[in-house]
Amino acid sequence: MSWKNWENLAVMGVILVILFSGCIQNSEKPTSLQTPKATVQETVTIIGSGATFPQPQIEKWIDVYSKVKPNVKIEYTGKGSGGGQNDFKQGLVDFACSDPPLKESLWRELEKKGEPLQFPMIIGAVVVAYNIPGIDNLKLDGKTLADIFMGEIEYWDDVKIRELNPDANLPHEKIIVVHRSDSSGTTKIFTTYLGLVSDEWKEKVGAGKTVEWPVDKLGRGDGGKGNPGVVAALKTTKYSVCYTELAYVYKENLKMVALKNKAGNYVIASPQTIKAAASEVSINVPPPTKGYKEDMKAFLNAEGENSYPIVAFSHMLIWKNYEDKARENAIKEFAKWILTFGQKDENIVKGYVGLPPELSSKLIREMGL
Repeated sequence: MSWKNWENLAVMGVILVILFSGCIQNSEKPTSLQTPKATVQETVTIIGSGATFPQPQIEKWIDVYSKVKPNVKIEYTGKGSGGGQNDFKQGLVDFACSDPPLKESLWRELEKKGEPLQFPMIIGAVVVAYNIPGIDNLKLDGKTLADIFMGEIEYWDDVKIRELNPDANLPHEKIIVVHRSDSSGTTKIFTTYLGLVSDEWKEKVGAGKTVEWPVDKLGRGDGGKGNPGVVAALKTTKYSVCYTELAYVYKENLKMVALKNKAGNYVIASPQTIKAAASEVSINVPPPTKGYKEDMKAFLNAEGENSYPIVAFSHMLIWKNYEDKARENAIKEFAKWILTFGQKDENIVKGYVGLPPELSSKLIREMGL
């Protein structure tokens, strides 16, 4: 082969090498027609259960948060404060929600398993709703309300109710009392309030997540599971009365009792009257590491001309540490979001009131979020 032919072959070889390298480089760098590989984030699932008192608010938070953190899936089952506390104790859920703060005895049990943290997340109100055709404005004081739920007042046109409602055409119909059938923080709040305004209630019935309802023995009591169950029973039972959370009353368009407050005024529950009650009390919330020390009675029957008398915190219960660090980070990020962005007006369901900003900041600092 001549020298010129070798020279031609060498030039062609160089050209091929250049072209081959360009192909390799182009295969490594995406062109405008290529899509770079997406970073895949692992999905973390968080499970919670407990109080139905804050359930509409929790569901709202979960809906909003899922758009902010699509890789975090949060599931919540409303089964009552007692059910949530038990699930948390048994290790069946990652977090629980409870209206009343945990009792010290349960707190000590949890401390054998880890370090529990409890913090208030929202303020709500327990209201008295009723189903009396033709009666749109009903007033009751605490003592009369307690007598109704004890069964001592049998008919809607009883003299005690008529004296408080002289202009109402009250029917001579038996009162059906609808109450919670499950272990409930709403019940604990309501029965604690009745004990504050009625010595007879305090002595005969008492307060708790469950109580023995005197009306059941009289055949005029009806139990419902969760706030949704109570509301459903009220709507289908004429001449009935129940206690439930304000958000459910708004949602179902129920009629509310105007309750006589400590100042002697009849007040309908609303975000404004809840805020009025909260502003009248000293919000002395213990550190999340000692949540059992919180006194639920602080909000009940508060001073103030416009204060609604049955106002309370609802709480979240988490662990300080989890074995799965990805889950721990997800839970703590969600808790921090609740105490910050979750408290903004646009993220609060009608019927609830956000925490005072200074309280939210205090809780975040104390939990190191």
